[in-house]
Amino acid sequence: MMALEVFSDLSERLNYNLPNFPLYVRKGWLHQFDRYAAAYHWHPDVEFILVLDGAMDYFIHGQTVHMKQGDGIFVNSKRLHYGFSSTETDCCFIVVAVHPVLLGAETLAGKAYLEEKFGPSAADFLTLSDSVPWQRDVLSSLDALYREMHGGTDNLLLLLSQTASLCASVSAHLHREQQSGGDEHAWMLIRRMTHRIHQCYESKLTVDEIAASGPVCRSRCSELFKQHIGESPNNYLIRYRIQKSCEMLKETARPVSEIALACGFQTSSYFSSVFRKQIGLSPQDFRKQSGGSSA
Repeated sequence: MMALEVFSDLSERLNYNLPNFPLYVRKGWLHQFDRYAAAYHWHPDVEFILVLDGAMDYFIHGQTVHMKQGDGIFVNSKRLHYGFSSTETDCCFIVVAVHPVLLGAETLAGKAYLEEKFGPSAADFLTLSDSVPWQRDVLSSLDALYREMHGGTDNLLLLLSQTASLCASVSAHLHREQQSGGDEHAWMLIRRMTHRIHQCYESKLTVDEIAASGPVCRSRCSELFKQHIGESPNNYLIRYRIQKSCEMLKETARPVSEIALACGFQTSSYFSSVFRKQIGLSPQDFRKQSGGSSA
């Protein structure tokens, strides 16, 4: 089995379903996120989304697409992205994220293939519709993969086979794109700075420290965040901390005071105040409504 350290460079730390098997297959709802919008994030994993109920918008690397029930999307590796509802209405979806290690990234042939198909020169994303036969097959495979992962069989070879087939189908239809050097450089800086936030959100983190990870000056950092993400570095940091706290409230029985510190808030009272302002509920009420574990 692969060592966990292989995945320590993830910008967004994915909670893979099985130990040492970097495949993330889960069902989600937009109401789980602050204002029905996930935090901007990126990761080396390629990602698939299948909308089961409702609708959502999806931002990928500067572009936004709309998806309704039955639609899906493929998001390429290391692209900044997030799902949201501009009308703050709920959406249920399946998300599948596949780390390149599962696709042979540790071999020379695999690395070359993945660089060609899922590298920076490949398309950022591909929309998936059930009106196109091969895309309909991909969408059906996402549902099948979810059922297999959560069916209790833990058949790793079958999971690996289904995952490889998904990625092979998409890779055959991805075209190459050439971005302008300025755009690609800007996204590279944003990835570095959001990476710093994702890795260090538990600690005290200043805008100067975020900018230094670019490395850019403080004003350039703020300009890039505003231009490409639509909010300040501090607002992004707070939203990301709140998102991680929501995950902990739902998935663990840790006390609220402990979660506050683990998410970078200096005091429990300040955390509760920010949480209520962002989510509209106290952390305790959010935990109850989401069916999370009681402390």
